[in-house]
Amino acid sequence: EVVPYARVETPKRGTPDEVLEALLALIQPLGAFDRISVGFPGVVRAGHVVTAPNLANAAWRDYPLAAALTDHLGKPVRMLNDATVHGLGVIAREGLECVVVLGTGFGFALFDSGRLTPHLELAHHPIRTDTDYDQYVGDAALKSIGRKRWNKRLDRALSCVRNLTLYDTLYIGGGNARHIRLELEQNIRIVPNEAGITGGVRLWDKQLDAAFTSG
Repeated sequence: EVVPYARVETPKRGTPDEVLEALLALIQPLGAFDRISVGFPGVVRAGHVVTAPNLANAAWRDYPLAAALTDHLGKPVRMLNDATVHGLGVIAREGLECVVVLGTGFGFALFDSGRLTPHLELAHHPIRTDTDYDQYVGDAALKSIGRKRWNKRLDRALSCVRNLTLYDTLYIGGGNARHIRLELEQNIRIVPNEAGITGGVRLWDKQLDAAFTSG
């Protein structure tokens, strides 16, 4: 059964207990389900959170979120970085495809002919002295400097991504993609937020099994 997706505010600098409480409240009215897909804003390995820079980072270190959700809900869980999950919902699985998600920060994922590549936290790589991508073009920057200057910054950031990856196709999603006023090249596409839901379904494709059976 398909039900409309629901939303809940993420607790600011949330701890694992606070975020888990919000997730359980979100899930409760959705009805019956057989499995759970999670896109997490940070580095994820083998069902554990490695980093959560926009949450209470230290408290999340090595937190077994996938197992915690299974313990509470009794269903199997697959979890990857949120930009990776977003990308799974839009990629064509042809060539080198890059995904950038513009929201609180700067999500990044890369796929090679549909295969997952090692996750890179480009969001926390410096683009200027003492300034990383999250700080440069994240939501706080947009609110601080305005859309016109933010677009100039975004243009520079996207140029860096192009030079770094030499992608065949770039997909841009996230809530702040709607503020883009740049003239984009033909191989750059703006994609809807619903891609994250489609990507969550695709987490269970058999071709991704290896990503959840190692480590």
